[in-house]
Amino acid sequence: MVVGTLTVDVDVLVIGSGPGGYVAAIRAAQLGKSVVCVDKAEVGGVCLNRGCIPSKALISAAHRYESALQGSEYGINVGDVKVDWAKVQEWKNGIVKKQSGGVGTLLKGNKVQFVSGEAFFVSDSVVSVATESDSTQYKFNHCIIATGSRPIELKAFPFGKRILSSTEALSLPEIPKSMIVIGGGYIGIELGQTYAKFGTKVTVLEGSDTILPGFEKELSRYVGRSLKKSNVDVVTEALAKDAKQTDTDVTVTYTVGGEEKQVTADYVLVTVGRKPNTDELGLQAIGVKMTDRGLIEVDHQGRTSVPNIFAIGDVVPGPSLAHKATYEAKVAAEAIAGQPSAVDYKAIPAVVFSEPEIASVGLSETEAKEKGVNVFSGRFSYGANGRAQSIGANEGFVKLVGDKDTGLLIGAQIVGAEASNLIAELGLAIEMGATVEDISLTIHAHPTLGEIVMDASEVALGHPIHIVVK
Repeated sequence: MVVGTLTVDVDVLVIGSGPGGYVAAIRAAQLGKSVVCVDKAEVGGVCLNRGCIPSKALISAAHRYESALQGSEYGINVGDVKVDWAKVQEWKNGIVKKQSGGVGTLLKGNKVQFVSGEAFFVSDSVVSVATESDSTQYKFNHCIIATGSRPIELKAFPFGKRILSSTEALSLPEIPKSMIVIGGGYIGIELGQTYAKFGTKVTVLEGSDTILPGFEKELSRYVGRSLKKSNVDVVTEALAKDAKQTDTDVTVTYTVGGEEKQVTADYVLVTVGRKPNTDELGLQAIGVKMTDRGLIEVDHQGRTSVPNIFAIGDVVPGPSLAHKATYEAKVAAEAIAGQPSAVDYKAIPAVVFSEPEIASVGLSETEAKEKGVNVFSGRFSYGANGRAQSIGANEGFVKLVGDKDTGLLIGAQIVGAEASNLIAELGLAIEMGATVEDISLTIHAHPTLGEIVMDASEVALGHPIHIVVK
């Protein structure tokens, strides 16, 4: 790396340090490249600082609180249970700080230079990075864009003191008495359900006919029942029109079934999707092709229309998932190093950290049938599993979808405790070309939730042990 007074020459410049950016920087460095990683905010990006990690910390805290309240069911009386919200936030922030510091250590340990600043393309080989004190130009051989996304802001619901994005909702100074969630996707349900567990009266307004519209209704139905138990009002096919704010609350006007209604709460949380951070990089001027939505068009290695510039994660087409960004990061870095790596989206798991959790990978039975696959499937309930009963997690099921002509596992859906962890086995099975019989013949430890996967495979094959087939 040659450093001059105004210009730094570098093999690979990575813009963004989230789960795509920092992984791309480390992998490129491992492959012998000199690497600079730039981010205008904290190391770790949105996922680590204002998304995945802090939200899961709050979800975990909410579960612990709920478990303490329900301890008497297990013969455990803990007395007067109270939430120290300041302590909850302190604990959550401590996890974020530790994780961010860990990523910084990984970058440093792999000899990746991290620069805090805002990047802008001067040409197809030069990026200007403005910091608080100066501006430096980086001349690169290759660049990887990993700038992620941000919450969509609705014109009628501008973010402010009472109207929040997911970022502000993670750091509220107090537990709200009431909250309106606009959008019943995974972010809205996760955060809305978390605050409901802490005692907030939550109303969810969802435009489609079901919450979690990206998942099979037989999965989201369980979450809907759980929301009802937590006294959450879910209004589907609802169109939020406007909001009127005061110093203490906000009133949302919405229509449902042709009727106009209103609901008032302390806060409104808007979770209607995210938009890619591509609009302030100067990409159009250097000829990088993008879609109408601002997503960057890439090939099977993450290469853009400008051959030495790559893009990964939320800024390219496909689901906005941290693990997808991480996967694409390794492919892009290896492609830059001359390796024949290419993306293969055969099995990207999707997870909702709701109550109960939802996870899916591969094709659903509906999707498989639409593709003309000769389908067979097997489903087994949590309630029939000893481990599930022993931890009070009777709600849910595991469903496996196979190709009857080949016996191959082509999809899996789970709703229930630890679904986020159980789905990994099934993703691996699909990736390696395992059959449903392979899962049946794999010895699963007892007593574990993993046995539900084995039992579901036996149902699919027609010889279940732990249920009676009529």
